[in-house]
Amino acid sequence: MRIDAHHHLWDLGARPQAWQAAEQLAPLRRTFRFAELEPHLDAHGVDATVVVQSSSSLPETRELLAEAAGSGGRIAGVVGWADLTAPGLGQELAELRTAGPLAGIRHQVQDEPDPDWLDRPDVRAGLRAVGAAGLVYDLLVTPRELAAAERAVRELPEVRFVLDHGAKPPIAAGEREPWAAGVTALAALPNVACKLSGLVTEADWTTWRPADVLPYARHLLDAFGPGRLLFGSDWPVCTLAASYADVYALAGQALDQLTPAERDGVLGANAVRVYGLAQSG
Repeated sequence: MRIDAHHHLWDLGARPQAWQAAEQLAPLRRTFRFAELEPHLDAHGVDATVVVQSSSSLPETRELLAEAAGSGGRIAGVVGWADLTAPGLGQELAELRTAGPLAGIRHQVQDEPDPDWLDRPDVRAGLRAVGAAGLVYDLLVTPRELAAAERAVRELPEVRFVLDHGAKPPIAAGEREPWAAGVTALAALPNVACKLSGLVTEADWTTWRPADVLPYARHLLDAFGPGRLLFGSDWPVCTLAASYADVYALAGQALDQLTPAERDGVLGANAVRVYGLAQSG
């Protein structure tokens, strides 16, 4: 199977997306539905996807689960949102799992004022509840929060984590440290995988070339290895800088030295294993 392990859908008629306030994000201020993504999936032989939350909203998570449940397996998993600090989180997760293929939970840690938010005792309790529910926790962090992410992953070996967008390296600035060292340290822990996703929007949106992005992608590959890397398009956010075809081709360049079996892992099998996706389609 080919899996796109990271994309978004949102309906601005149902709720605003507060993160889209910046003027440069204006092209994203419209509704994006799965029907618009499907032709891109078909063009690249992608069998199924994982849709990821875009707002801190339980109703949004329920809507994504309902859409996945009615997609005939095309949306194989949902990474939704739930309040990690809520006392009744375990029950909430159990209820969400009855609504559709809930695969994981994510919170916009990058937007928290405290870079050590993941160290909070109530947050750690929530992460334990996510793990106890058999779900993955997606880490949406930047280099600023990498140290706290490493501590959480290290201290919760029973929880499976996935690092989104390679922790958003400073590609546009052409810098590698402290990002590269932080990623290497995190990748040394066996209970974390990483998405090869979201890199084009960390580069200069109008002037980027593959040569700007590939060193960062290959560092992720070196750090995590082909067994713990998952391809994700980050559609439609990627369209700020690149088409779906551009993103897929860039991933192919990053993986060009792998064996066919290793490439198959990054492009699908790893997502099936890490998220526990049903193998249909």
